[in-house]
Formats: sequence, C-alpha cells, structure tokens
Amino acid sequence: MPSTTEAAALIPDGWREQVSRLPAEGGPSGATWAAGLPRLLADLLDHWGLSPTGTGMTGWTAVVVPVTREGDPLVLKVVWPHHEAAAEPLALRHWAGNGAVRLVAAEPSRGGLLLEALDPTTDLRCEPVEDACEVIGGLLRRLHVPAPPRVRTLSDWLERQLGRLPQHADTVPRRMLDQAESLMRQLATVPEVDGTLLHTDLHFQNVLAAGREPWLAIDPKPLAGRPGFELPPVLWNRLGELGTGSAFRWSVRRRLQVVCEAAGIDEDEARAWVVVRETAEAMSAADDGDRDALTLAISLAKAMDD
Repeated sequence: MPSTTEAAALIPDGWREQVSRLPAEGGPSGATWAAGLPRLLADLLDHWGLSPTGTGMTGWTAVVVPVTREGDPLVLKVVWPHHEAAAEPLALRHWAGNGAVRLVAAEPSRGGLLLEALDPTTDLRCEPVEDACEVIGGLLRRLHVPAPPRVRTLSDWLERQLGRLPQHADTVPRRMLDQAESLMRQLATVPEVDGTLLHTDLHFQNVLAAGREPWLAIDPKPLAGRPGFELPPVLWNRLGELGTGSAFRWSVRRRLQVVCEAAGIDEDEARAWVVVRETAEAMSAADDGDRDALTLAISLAKAMDD
C-alpha cells in the first residue's frame, strides 16, 4: 500500500491550500477534506490496485492522478464532496461512455472515481472555435438522455434563483432581474423541465481527445433539466476571441447558433436560458464583489436581446 507521504507527493503544491478555503456543502469543509486527502488517495490506490505513473493534475475541486492497473492506463479522480459533484458517478454510469469519459469503478462515499485514460494535453482550445462548438453540440446531442433519479433538478435550481432576485435589486441592473424573473417563471412550466440529463459545464477545456473516439466530455456537474440550460459555459471560455462591441454580440450568438444546430436545441429557448443563467452568475459575482465577472454576465445577457 502506498504511504501517506508517497500519496501526498502526487498532489500539486499549493492546491490543497486553495481547496482548504472552501466552506462545507453538506460534507466536510475544504480544510478538513484536504488534510485527509493524502491518506484517502493512498487508500484508493490500494483499494483498486493502482500504480501512479505521474503527478496529479487538478481542477477547482478535484485531483486526477494518472495510473495503471495490470498494465492498463487509467486515471484516479478524487473529488471534494460538494453539491455539483454528488451525482457525477451516477451520470457517467448512465452515459456508459457514450459521448463522455467511461467510468470504470466508483467509491461515491469517498469521492473516488476510476476512469478511462484520455489525453489531458489536448482539448478543444486547440481547434478553430466554430469546429469546437460543433463538437460540443454533437456531444450534447448524445448526452441528452432521460435523467435518472437522484440527480439535482432544474426546477429546484429555478426556485432558488427566484428567491435570490429580490436580494440583488441594488447590485444587478433592474431590467436584467425583471427579464430573468419573467423567463424563469415561464421556463419552469415547459414540458419535462426536469426530464433530461444535462452536462452543465461542457466548455472547451472539458472535452479531451480520446483513443476510442476523437473527443469525449469530462467533469459533467450533472443536472436533471431542459436542453439549452447547459450552453453558457461555451461562452465563458476563449473570451479573447469574442471581440468587442458589435463583434462581441455577433460572436456570442454565432457560438450559440452552431452548438444549437449540432445539438438539436431550439435556439430561442437557449437564448432565454442564457439570460436566466447569466443573471444567476451576475448575482453570484455581485455577492463576491467580482466586477469583471458581473460585467461579463451582464454583457452576455444583453447579447441575447434582439
């Protein structure tokens, strides 16, 4: 069994300090979890009979270690327990590798996922942006399957956002709040609003090159919802390519159009979801005092206006 010291050496310097600042979301705080991570990582390596082949890579709340088992390349992902990640193993098992990374095994209670190995050095940032958007749309079309039970629902999310709106009358433009409220109430009544399994963080960096297919999605942050809700992350990356002024509006809407066409999503409904979700982003940015994020959210919502 790997020692705690050996496992700790697999975790990039400084990342545990970053995670330690996260407050608890129904489980351990980031600080408590980070303190026990070397032991947890060592236990999971031993449990699955894995041999590390390199230092771990990190996202915001997870560390991913390249490993082998009986000579087969795999990756071990260990996730800090939080609401958005709770149903990740369920979603990956439901997709069964169709458009997404294949789940080999899971220890949900410990946040451990054993996954097929993809190419972490090659994502959609290396592709022309319209080609990348078409790839994302094609993946979404495949990932849109009936949602299984026990996945967070879009109707619950909408209810929470409606409750937040009155608290932001002085920090988010009134017109944006009013428009979002009207759309939230309208969209909450669309058929099967909680019917489809969604990958709510499908952006250019969360699509990696693979061996069995050209591209596969990772890190789903699953939600049971309505197709179109998950499109805003495509607008949050490669910001420098969006331009300014009228070019910004054209570029934003063009990305949306390409993804919608490839995914079979109604573009008008997708624009409405962008306004709704960007209003939620604006409220969070205002809470955090992040002026740049607030400005971007307002600009993206305005770009949806005809």
